[in-house]
Amino acid sequence: MPYADARALLLTLSLPLLLAAGPATTGGWSAAPSGGGRPSFYAEGAPGAVLRDTLSVTNRGTEPLTVRLRAIGDGLRVAFAGPVLGIPARTRAEVPFTVTVPADAPPGDRVGEIVVRDAGGRESAVRLLIRVGGPELAALTVEHVAVRGDRITYELVNRGTTALVPRLAVHADGVLGAVLDRAPRTLPVRLSPGRRLGLDEPWPDRPALDAVTVRLTVTAPGAARATGRASARFVPWDAVAGTAAGALSVAVAAVALRRRGRRTAMARAGERGAPT
Repeated sequence: MPYADARALLLTLSLPLLLAAGPATTGGWSAAPSGGGRPSFYAEGAPGAVLRDTLSVTNRGTEPLTVRLRAIGDGLRVAFAGPVLGIPARTRAEVPFTVTVPADAPPGDRVGEIVVRDAGGRESAVRLLIRVGGPELAALTVEHVAVRGDRITYELVNRGTTALVPRLAVHADGVLGAVLDRAPRTLPVRLSPGRRLGLDEPWPDRPALDAVTVRLTVTAPGAARATGRASARFVPWDAVAGTAAGALSVAVAAVALRRRGRRTAMARAGERGAPT
């Protein structure tokens, strides 16, 4: 049956179930992928693909059942024929749905759930796994490097289509040579495609007086080496302020001495020119 017809019908109700002997409990129901034998939904598709499947909701109780359907997805758009489903007693409902893969989705696995909830608040979730096809590309950049006090701040950006675990090396050169050299190490982060993450490196023993160039180098499996740089000048402002204050005091004293010398010279000249 075409999917459009299935949507128009909303759902297909099976014949009443032939349940095992014994009374069925009111409210007994379950949800699973249609057809049996599947613990979860699984499908593969390229970016932009519309994938189709069917959910079975079985009402084993003796009363009609009303449930609500919703999907929790990692960027996946899941559409049902309707969000509310009514199922007669002892009946199984087959609910078609579609999963649309975003057109810009990178290759890899997307995980979600289809959640069924009854009026009493009970929920049943069926796992949804979609594998997005396409070429894999590893690309990583380090950006906005800056020295702020005793820390080096920067951003890592995953510009590829696969998740990356980066490695970082830190180096800094001052006027007289290297002042910081940290060997490459694996960072405790995992960057998903398109993610931007701000990080920082402590530098508690930075120079007190120097002009430095900091270089950060990042690598990841399959990705080209990326480098970011920043420049900074370290000046001991307390010492500078003290020196400036001392220089200012000397200058003030010199001016005062000059003025005093001028007044003395003028007084002596006046004395020599006065009548006796």
